[in-house]
Amino acid sequence: MTGTTHPELAAAQACLRLLHTARAALSGPVTAQTAALLAVPIADADEALSRAGFAGNEAALLNRIYDLSPPASASDPAPAPRPEGSLR
Repeated sequence: MTGTTHPELAAAQACLRLLHTARAALSGPVTAQTAALLAVPIADADEALSRAGFAGNEAALLNRIYDLSPPASASDPAPAPRPEGSLR
């Protein structure tokens, strides 16, 4: 993660928390409570994205999220291609 600043790392982590929370919340029946479960992680991610300067810069954000992913092992399938315009 060379060159990743603390605000960028915090933004990527907040987005990953939102992703995991959304997957868990949407894995069962969707109820009125589902939106309430997502409100805090959405607000946290929005705030972190703004602090890091990622608002509207999805390619840079996705690069930081990929940086947080554990390295693939030899038995894992090939990683998905990075988005066009990616920094790597």
